[in-house]
Amino acid sequence: MTEKFDFPRDLLDAQAQLRTVRSELSALYKRLPWSVEPLPGWTHVKEGGRSYESKRPDSPGWTDEEKQQVSDLRARQMQLVTHIFAHDFWATCQDPVTARTALKHVDAPSDVSVSDG
Repeated sequence: MTEKFDFPRDLLDAQAQLRTVRSELSALYKRLPWSVEPLPGWTHVKEGGRSYESKRPDSPGWTDEEKQQVSDLRARQMQLVTHIFAHDFWATCQDPVTARTALKHVDAPSDVSVSDG
């Protein structure tokens, strides 16, 4: 992005936290069994109108702790998204869509100007 925006520090911090929470949630989903509840696995062969083979092992389901981890991360994600979406900064932008896109791509402090408000 060539355009610079004077993002407030709390908005930058919320975006960084959101990126972290989404990464943690994605990593958690990859580690968890494919089904929340215990279910038997299956194998489908490529016949009878099926265009591809598919296979899943038995799923032991998620533990209560795993369910709570997912719930906590999803709740935190929603808090951050709400904070970012409803931030007063967007009302000050002539082009909030471009500004939001720029915020999503901020990786280093040198990418943007920062204000304290």
